[in-house]
Amino acid sequence: MTTGAVNPAHYASQLETKVTRLQQLLAPYTAASPTVFSSPASHYRMRAEFRVWHDGDDLFYIMFDAETRAKIRTDQFPVGSELINHLMPAIIDYVKYQPVLRDKLFQVEFLTTTTNQALISLIYHRQLDEEWQLFTQQLKQHLSQYGEIHIIGRAKKQKICLEQDWVTETLTIAGRDYSFQQVENSFTQPNAAVNKHMIEWALAATQDRPGDLLELYCGNGNFSLPLAQNFDRVLATEISKTSVASAIYNCELNNIKNVTLVRMSAEDFSAVLAGSKQSRRATEADVLSFNCQTVLVDPPRAGLDMDTIELVRQYEMIVYISCNPETLAENIGQLANTHEVTQTALFDQFPYTHHMEAGVILTRKVQ
Repeated sequence: MTTGAVNPAHYASQLETKVTRLQQLLAPYTAASPTVFSSPASHYRMRAEFRVWHDGDDLFYIMFDAETRAKIRTDQFPVGSELINHLMPAIIDYVKYQPVLRDKLFQVEFLTTTTNQALISLIYHRQLDEEWQLFTQQLKQHLSQYGEIHIIGRAKKQKICLEQDWVTETLTIAGRDYSFQQVENSFTQPNAAVNKHMIEWALAATQDRPGDLLELYCGNGNFSLPLAQNFDRVLATEISKTSVASAIYNCELNNIKNVTLVRMSAEDFSAVLAGSKQSRRATEADVLSFNCQTVLVDPPRAGLDMDTIELVRQYEMIVYISCNPETLAENIGQLANTHEVTQTALFDQFPYTHHMEAGVILTRKVQ
């Protein structure tokens, strides 16, 4: 996506194209139209990254055209949060005249929240020193007029964290506030408004479900925490060490006590439950004590591997959140002999691109 592709006047028709595409992919399994959750037409993206271009005395951000790889000067980013758009020129205008901050600055990354916090990563082709830290503290003070700002410096084999490498996002979900630590370079949902729709959809779909919830690919607890109210207990797995630490922190932050986190891949967890693999972490979490009748999966673009397909097949209800409807459709086909699609949804996380997020509820067929 380039800034030139962003035209709110075209948003509705582009979204309708995605709806048609999703219906075509899911047509072999359901005739129902998906529930559609649209995005704000602008200022919806909470994170962004830009290359920094040095042109004589001038300094500016660039992006690359996805097809031609041509450089595109990017002074504003209309899909980015309003805070990103405030910070972009403020950083460039300040750094441009500070050689210590400007020298070999290569890239700037932004992670922002709806609660006016920002984490800014300045990435360099040189090593950073105490002088850089001093000038960066002054930059941080200059940017404080825009919100709670944190800055990180990165270079080869070097990371300087002035205070912290995370922000706290707070989302109101079904009338209740949830706070989530979001750490630099760890996965977070990019579109906060649509993320709220995703969570509320899953929350409504699992209301009054019996027993416990198994969640694979749980990240920082984005779904785990709100959905915990619908179940006796939640058993959540995630391979990323950083994300698991954030999920544990977020449970404490929100005073949620019925979630158990296990740092394991979905493949390894499937093998443990199948009895073909031993795991100290699974034993310590007492995973066999859970009465899971519902499973939620939010896998990467590749979808579910065959071992995980056989695992989720064991549950009465499967809540499947997908960032790739093509692999979603393949996985539904692999589950079609035991489960049927009862709900579908389209979550427009990525306006003005061909990418879309989908949600499907599968329930066990009556034999």
